[in-house]
Amino acid sequence: MTTKADDRPVILWFRQDLRLADNPALNHAAETGRPVLPVYILDQGTRVRPMGAASLWWLDKSLRALDGSLRDRGSRLILRRGDSEAELQRLIAETGADAVFMNRLFEPEAWERDADIAHGLAADGVECKGYNGSLLCRPGEVLNGSDAPYKVFTPFLKALLAQAKAPPHTTGPTRIDTPTEAASDALSGWGLHPTNPDWSRGFDWTAGETGATEALSAFVSGGLKSYSRGRDRPGEAATSRLSPHLHFGEISPWRAVKSVQEAADARAVPKSEADKFVAEIGWREFSAHLLHAFPQIADRAFRPEYDAMPWRSDLEALEAWKLGRTGYPMVDAGMRELWATGFMHNRVRMVAASFLIKHLLIDWREGEAWFWDTLVDADRASNVQNWQWVAGSGADASPYFRIFNPVTQGQKFDGDGRYVRRWVPELGRLPDRWLHSPWTAPSEVLRDAGVQLGKTYPRPIVDHETARARALAALKTVSAERSSSGD
Repeated sequence: MTTKADDRPVILWFRQDLRLADNPALNHAAETGRPVLPVYILDQGTRVRPMGAASLWWLDKSLRALDGSLRDRGSRLILRRGDSEAELQRLIAETGADAVFMNRLFEPEAWERDADIAHGLAADGVECKGYNGSLLCRPGEVLNGSDAPYKVFTPFLKALLAQAKAPPHTTGPTRIDTPTEAASDALSGWGLHPTNPDWSRGFDWTAGETGATEALSAFVSGGLKSYSRGRDRPGEAATSRLSPHLHFGEISPWRAVKSVQEAADARAVPKSEADKFVAEIGWREFSAHLLHAFPQIADRAFRPEYDAMPWRSDLEALEAWKLGRTGYPMVDAGMRELWATGFMHNRVRMVAASFLIKHLLIDWREGEAWFWDTLVDADRASNVQNWQWVAGSGADASPYFRIFNPVTQGQKFDGDGRYVRRWVPELGRLPDRWLHSPWTAPSEVLRDAGVQLGKTYPRPIVDHETARARALAALKTVSAERSSSGD
């Protein structure tokens, strides 16, 4: 295609930034005054980890929302599928584009892929311009006194908040001029929504930029007011539910931070509650910075001695955990919530993860892979960091010897049983006293509640005290490895 230099379009490559507001790549592309080609490429190359099924469900809805927003501004979303570099080169050849604008991805494989793409395109005279549209600070900008990445969260958060500067809020251009000749796939042809069966029927989410804004508004006016307490109680609607919106970039983390801080400044919520939420955004940031600085932690322990852990191979127990059939109601409720909704409450994620790692002594990577496939908010850095936190092998992690008791966790954080009764309805008639440990209930109580252990609800697949002893014995292997390495 032959075009005059001033008429050449620029490519706006969407990835995990599926929004128009507060989108630096979009703003810079529009400032060129040239036609803009908004494109999303479903990467089917071999260099980056494919999305899980639940993430693909979300992507389908988010891309539809983004396309609608672009059409409202006179544009449209161009869809391509395949190897990212090959698809960009094909679009360049078709349109004469000579620049690519994108918000950077910081996961190791995507970072390296994008660098190679930028170098390859530069050799062909096509410039790639990258921006930070997903984090408060780019990885590498928040360093300790030795100019090294932080490995402990609290000083990292302090340094992050001292250094991070909010960019001005932008709504994006009111009109985006997009050439009409560029071909696009039909989203329906990608098959992102599940069929035969449609396991997503219980997914109660509004993906897209509007959904993200609505979720933030609902949180600030509701759950934020008692966030520090409510976030630990899965039976209450107290969490922000922003994590999938943040992962797909439907809302900027700065928008979330500024909204809660403004609510605190207006005394609509206690400042301590706003600070607690900002700290959770900071943990997300910490995870991203760690994975970028230490890419090996994607599939290996941050603390190398933990790779000596004598993991068990128990496919039957692993399957029981995935299906929510462990016999521990708090764990089972979480795993069933995950399957039904694509989400699991944060407190229960810790309990369920601890059960897999420490009660069953199954490799954390098995759990991470299951969460990657089933969570709508599956984020590489957060997923890896949180699993390693529970396993004791991560940076600033919970000690391995801290083993959650799923019974006492349920009693403490779901004392009235609202959460368990919702997701494990076969136990719904059990009194609170027995709900989190049905195997301890007298036979007449079980009978009156219609519970038959081993039939209507499983007996525990492992005894807590026995599992705890086994986990602590396994820890000695790690201690021996640490001693032999001289640590």
